[in-house]
Amino acid sequence: MTAMERLEATSELQSRLSALSFSSFPGVTSKQCDSTPPGRLESTNLSESTQSSIQPTMDEAKQLSKGDEDAPTEGALGEGCKENIDAGSSPLAAEIKEAAQMPPLPPPTTWTSAAVKELKAKLRSEKDSVVTVYRGDIMTVHVPTVPEAKKVCWEFATDGYDIGFGIYFDWTPVTSRSITVHISESSDDEEEEEELEGPLSNDDVEKGSKSHTNSNLTEILPVYRQDSHLSVQGGSHDFQGEGTYLLKFDNSYSLWRNKTLYYRVYYSA
Repeated sequence: MTAMERLEATSELQSRLSALSFSSFPGVTSKQCDSTPPGRLESTNLSESTQSSIQPTMDEAKQLSKGDEDAPTEGALGEGCKENIDAGSSPLAAEIKEAAQMPPLPPPTTWTSAAVKELKAKLRSEKDSVVTVYRGDIMTVHVPTVPEAKKVCWEFATDGYDIGFGIYFDWTPVTSRSITVHISESSDDEEEEEELEGPLSNDDVEKGSKSHTNSNLTEILPVYRQDSHLSVQGGSHDFQGEGTYLLKFDNSYSLWRNKTLYYRVYYSA
């Protein structure tokens, strides 16, 4: 039976019931009907219940005529809600929330000097102050903060050619007070940073690197190629909290040339 036939049959039934009175139903006592005065049956409730029972059927027929693609299924809506919940509790959302809580860091104080020969002569006599950064490599100096000092300072120069330099700060609590050096190929360095710091784009050193997405790492000075073969490159940065400075000497852009680096890193009160 179609929806239209059901509607006609219901209308006919409603007309017949409307013609009946309470006397037509001997099973109904006066006690049961005290709240309702005698008279003819009202058709309002019957009409509403009839329409509510038929309406879903008509809606179903209308949806079938349109096709399933116009009406999303309950499963699809459930999946959408689940995706929204998962997105709100994802690690990325937690990282973004943590990153927003990290205080911004002021830029470092930088300077240059023409006393390249004097610095090189002085550092040649100091242990581990002259190193070779090979082509395609990145040397990272890890400098933890110490309670006895208020700032970290650096100076460096190179032979013949420039080198990339940048500074980052890791807010992870300090577990060792030793200054350490880590040398890696550019691909190894990027893979390590992707695991520990989140996605990192392959930026051109000459244009400067972009900020990392890790919530514990803040960029202080993006990696730029410095004319360290022409003048001494120096600078300092005041401690803003406990953590570790990452001074990066980047030769990843060089395909043929190794760079001889003269550098020193020290604390200042």
